[in-house]
Amino acid sequence: MKFDAIIIGTGQAGPSLAASLAKNGLKVAIIEKGSLGGTCVNVGCTPTKAYVASARRAYIAKNSADLGIEIKGSVHINLKVIKQRKNKIIQDSRNGLEEMFSTNENITLIRGKGRFVDANSVEVNGDVYTAEKIYINVGGKPRIPEGFNDVPFLTNETILDLEEIPDHLIIVGGGYIGLEFGQMFRRFGSKVTILDRGDYLLKKEDPEFGQAIAEIFKHEGIHIQLYSDCISAKKVGNQIEVTTNCTEGSPTLKGSHVLLATGRIPNTDDLGLEKAKIETDKRGYIKVNNQLQTNIRHIWALGDCNGQGAFTHTAYNDFQIVNSHLFESKKRYLSDRFLCYAAFIDPPIARVGMNEADIKKAGILAKVASRPMSKIARAKEMGETQGMLKIFLEAETDKILGATFLGTGADEYIHTILDQMYAGMPYSIIRDAIHIHPTISELLPTMLENPQPLV
Repeated sequence: MKFDAIIIGTGQAGPSLAASLAKNGLKVAIIEKGSLGGTCVNVGCTPTKAYVASARRAYIAKNSADLGIEIKGSVHINLKVIKQRKNKIIQDSRNGLEEMFSTNENITLIRGKGRFVDANSVEVNGDVYTAEKIYINVGGKPRIPEGFNDVPFLTNETILDLEEIPDHLIIVGGGYIGLEFGQMFRRFGSKVTILDRGDYLLKKEDPEFGQAIAEIFKHEGIHIQLYSDCISAKKVGNQIEVTTNCTEGSPTLKGSHVLLATGRIPNTDDLGLEKAKIETDKRGYIKVNNQLQTNIRHIWALGDCNGQGAFTHTAYNDFQIVNSHLFESKKRYLSDRFLCYAAFIDPPIARVGMNEADIKKAGILAKVASRPMSKIARAKEMGETQGMLKIFLEAETDKILGATFLGTGADEYIHTILDQMYAGMPYSIIRDAIHIHPTISELLPTMLENPQPLV
C-alpha cells in the first residue's frame, strides 16, 4: 500500500497533477469519495453553464420582438430535457477521467473517503496507504446557515436534480451563485425572490455594479429584498415560509422552494488534519505558503480547500504552481496570480485585479477610464446596452491596477486587460492599439484616451 505520491480528490488540480507525476515515473494513488471531476464537472461550472445556455435561449425566444423577431405561440421549457443534456455533458467528462486513470499504469484510483492517519498515511475504507508526498485537493461544499433544519432546502448541488420548474423560488444570498440561479429559473418561468442582508448585491464589487445588476434583474421580474438578515424558514402546508429581519419585526414570504446560496466552506472538517498536524485558519481553510505547501513541507493543498481562490481556473493554476516546483525550470508562485473571475449572469460581470474600493483602501493615486454600454455601437446594434466598463490605472506608473466590466461579452474581453497586466506594460499599449470594428472591445482603446483622476 505504498506509493510515491497520494492525491486526495479529483477536482480540477488533482487529475492534471496525477498525470504529470505519472509521466515522470512516480506511482500515484488518487482518492475520490464521490463522482470524478470535483465541483466544476459535477455541480459547478459544467452543469450551471449548460443551464445558463438553455435559460438564455428561452429569454431570447420570448424577448426578440424589438429586433423584429416575433414568436407565434408559447415557448415551452422542458426541464427534464435540460437536465438530461446537462447529465450527458457531465458523464462525458467523468468517463474521460475514468479512462485516463484506468489506462495509466502509474495511477491507481481508490474509491472512498480519505482521512489522515499521520503525516505520511491516509486511510480509506479500513486500508492504509502511505507516501512521501501528499496533495490535498478536497474542494468545498455549500455553507448551510442555522434556521433551515426543518425545511427541504436546496443548494447549488441539489437544485440541479429538479425535473419540475419551481412555482416560487426563494433564494437566500445575493452572491454569484444566487444571482446565476435566480436569473436562470426566472427565465425558465419561476417567480423568483432574492434575499440579501447587505445594502446592495455582490458586496465584493463596487456598489454601482451591484445596483446596476439589481435594476437588470428587476426589469426581468425578479424581486430583490435587501437588508434581509436573521433569516429562517418553516414548512407551512406544501409551502415554505421564510422569515426575515427579526430585529425590525418579522416580515414573511412563502414560496414553493428555497435555495440556500450563502457561500461555501472547505471540505476539511473530517479529513483528520489534526493527526498530520496540518494547520488551518479559523474558517477551516488549509494554510499554505507561496508554493502551496502546508506547514508540513511534504504535504500540499490545492484548489478551494486552501482559501486562495474558489474557481476552476485558480485550482488549475494551483496545479501549475506545484508542478513547476516539481518538474519545471521556470518556477511559478501564488503571488504571481492576479485576481480574476466572472459571474455568468446575463449580461455577465467580469473582474480582474483591484476595484475602486481596493484602490482607495490601499491609498494608491489612480485614474479611471469608464464607458456605459449604452454608448457602444456594437451593444446598441445587438440590443444589449445594459451595464458599464471601468478600468483603473496607477497614476505614477501607468500600469493597469484592475477592471470591472458589466455587459454583453464581458467575460471574454476582460482578458484583454488581464493579459496586459501579466505583461506588466502601461495602459498606453492598449490605448494605441487598433481593434476590430464593430466589437465591444474596440472601445477599450477609446476609453483609455482620456482617463480621469479617481477621487
